[in-house]
Amino acid sequence: MAALGTRSVVLVGMMGAGKSTIGRRLAARLRLPFLDADVEIEAAAGMSIPDIFEAHGEPHFRDGEARVIARLLDSGPAVIATGGGAFMREETRNRIRDKAVSIWLKAEAEIIMRRVRRRADRPLLQTPDPAATVDRLLGEREPVYQNADITIWSRDVPHEKIVEECIEALHAKLCGAAATTRDQMGATS
Repeated sequence: MAALGTRSVVLVGMMGAGKSTIGRRLAARLRLPFLDADVEIEAAAGMSIPDIFEAHGEPHFRDGEARVIARLLDSGPAVIATGGGAFMREETRNRIRDKAVSIWLKAEAEIIMRRVRRRADRPLLQTPDPAATVDRLLGEREPVYQNADITIWSRDVPHEKIVEECIEALHAKLCGAAATTRDQMGATS
């Protein structure tokens, strides 16, 4: 926590990667507030994300998303879950880089589909072939997600295992590998 300082932890990745689920648990472990950018966007707009997409289109939604994430990053240290497309915008990536440590929760297409298949609140999947849409989005987004500070594989294991991997990776990133090795060996400095 001391090494994190005033920075937030921002979770990025595809819909269904577990950003909100893992984010809540990670925030509890780090004793930080949890903020879900999608929930904040809906509150700011006074409408659901599918309704924003339908009424105003994706570009309008992305503009609002960028403003909300900027506000969340300015509001002090927190764990922030972003929407799947948020990290695609360069200004948002730069703001996250400057004010946070980013963690990409990387998930395979099959896991994403299994997790989002039954949900109607995913406007980008309202297509004749949602699996093909997920494959296309992964192809477009993964090269950008790779810019995140840390990559953690999201897979079907207990949530606490993913949270623990996030904490270990944050510690290694912020404190250096030497500190992590020393801590694992039980040495004190």
